[in-house]
Amino acid sequence: MPETKKEILSDGSTIGSLKNLWPYMWPSDRPDLKLRVAWAAVFLVIAKIVTVLVPYFYKWATDALDNNPTAAEFLPTMFLTPVMLVVAYAGARILMVGFNQLRDALFARVGQYAVRQLAYRTFVHMHQLSLRFHLQRRIGGLSRIIERGTKGIETIVRFTILNTAPTLLEFILTAAIFAVSYGWSYVIVIAITVWAYTWFTIRASDWRISIRRDMNNSDNEANSKAVDSLLNYETVKYFGNEEMEAQRFDSSMARYESAATKTWTSLGWLNFGQTFIFAIGMLVCMAMSAMAVQAGTQTIGDFVMINALLMQLSIPLNFIGFVYREIRQGLTDIENMFSLLSVEQEVKDADDANPLDVSSGGIRFDNVSFHYDANRPILKNVSFEVPPGKTIAIVGPSGAGKSTISRLLFRFYDVTNGAISIDDQDIRGVSQKSLRNQIGMVPQDTVLFNDTIAYNVRYGRIDATDEEVEQAAEMAQIKDFIATLPNGFQSEVGERGLKLSGGEKQRVAIARTILKAPPILILDEATSALDTQTEQEIQAALDVVSKNRTTLVIAHRLSTVISADEIIVLKEGEICERGTHRSLLDKDGLYAAMWARQREATEAEERLRKARENEELGIAQPAEPAE
Repeated sequence: MPETKKEILSDGSTIGSLKNLWPYMWPSDRPDLKLRVAWAAVFLVIAKIVTVLVPYFYKWATDALDNNPTAAEFLPTMFLTPVMLVVAYAGARILMVGFNQLRDALFARVGQYAVRQLAYRTFVHMHQLSLRFHLQRRIGGLSRIIERGTKGIETIVRFTILNTAPTLLEFILTAAIFAVSYGWSYVIVIAITVWAYTWFTIRASDWRISIRRDMNNSDNEANSKAVDSLLNYETVKYFGNEEMEAQRFDSSMARYESAATKTWTSLGWLNFGQTFIFAIGMLVCMAMSAMAVQAGTQTIGDFVMINALLMQLSIPLNFIGFVYREIRQGLTDIENMFSLLSVEQEVKDADDANPLDVSSGGIRFDNVSFHYDANRPILKNVSFEVPPGKTIAIVGPSGAGKSTISRLLFRFYDVTNGAISIDDQDIRGVSQKSLRNQIGMVPQDTVLFNDTIAYNVRYGRIDATDEEVEQAAEMAQIKDFIATLPNGFQSEVGERGLKLSGGEKQRVAIARTILKAPPILILDEATSALDTQTEQEIQAALDVVSKNRTTLVIAHRLSTVISADEIIVLKEGEICERGTHRSLLDKDGLYAAMWARQREATEAEERLRKARENEELGIAQPAEPAE
């Protein structure tokens, strides 16, 4: 589905939101939908005209029963009998309902088109926003904003186009009938009633909107906490904090309960006030008609006709209140959606961006500086090259800026100063899609889609055949494991891949990168979260993937980079050492100190593992040497 480019002007006002919605109400590229809207409006107008004529048949039937045939000069003789007038009354009501339903049927596609277009656009826009934006937002809250926004779209589109103007038309027609047939005094009473009703409805609805916002905020907060807690299910269990999580969720739901109670209570007061105002207006009109009947200036038919007109008027009048409330509440629901759509992309393709042309795959960082916050620089004048087909490793203490390098290369952010180029092409001058198509990534924390293993492997290249998927799994050394599963490649991996172990998830990530077959590969601490044995197995698979590819390894465990062509050591965002594994050890600097600490930790881990094995086998531990 192609994305429609429509400007979003989020000024937070009702008019601004309606301007944003107008292209979806009257889509310029869909003449068929415009025609549907036009015919729907025509049928609604016809229905309104029939609606104001229905009470006439009621009046004529009443007068005919009272032996006062007031319809003689308007209707053929065959319709003058009370039974035929009652039949005509029923037929008119059927036509009224029929035209309204025909309107709804015609407009259904327009409303759903608007929902689909805006939902699609919001979804696409969310993927275009920067990583910075997503790291600062809660996914649960975003999903609720989109969900409520899409539901509010159809309500606003439907009510704005097909109800507001026709309801005003019905008021005008009703006022004209009263003015011509019964005098301006009735029109004045009705006008005052409508004004008071509308004023009260708007004031009360505005009051309820603020309550609705509080309810939505509480709902967002509760949903965000629920999603966050469930996504971190294992962490909650590790620390036994189920009760704390439940209390946090319940406190948010308590605020939602309070706001929701106020919402329903305020609705009750609104409905009561509307009924009271209209009942007073109706009382005055009916009293005036009753006195006119007693004076002989009106018939019994006129009395029932005035009652019928007022009862029919109460429906659109009440509907005006409903429309106002629904539009305002709908605007409240989509307000945040339009705010999302108005967020500018932090990283954009240049107007003249061309696809990245990779011939050899050489990477160059040229005096690259970067910061997330101007007061906290992350990288400071970093320069290095990754020759085509070679492997360069980036190591350093936590917070040195290692993972930032991979994010800059993927262009999740643009550099603050300097330049990054691939085959002498500045990545800011090429399209992001083509750039990311040429780079493969095996991250530390592999998150899988809640789908099958086959789907997650095929995600590397969605048009791959089953044979290619299986071959990639075999190269990643996971095919044998998959064969042991009851459903094989069709086995579900669970939310975020939780049904698989860390090593199994990493192998799936490697398999889909193999399937993508990129000329450039980034290994971002791909084995740091694994045990030593699994790390060695995964490293063997990674060696297969990186063969003959330009590879940038970002590593925590130095044992995984000893064979790199060059190792770059970062400290506080600057390159402090560089060279091969052996030359860096000979320098006896930061790298050598890190290597010594990790060797000690590895040896201690190995001694502990052997001690546990001996304990399980009942072998006595050797005595500690005397000091």
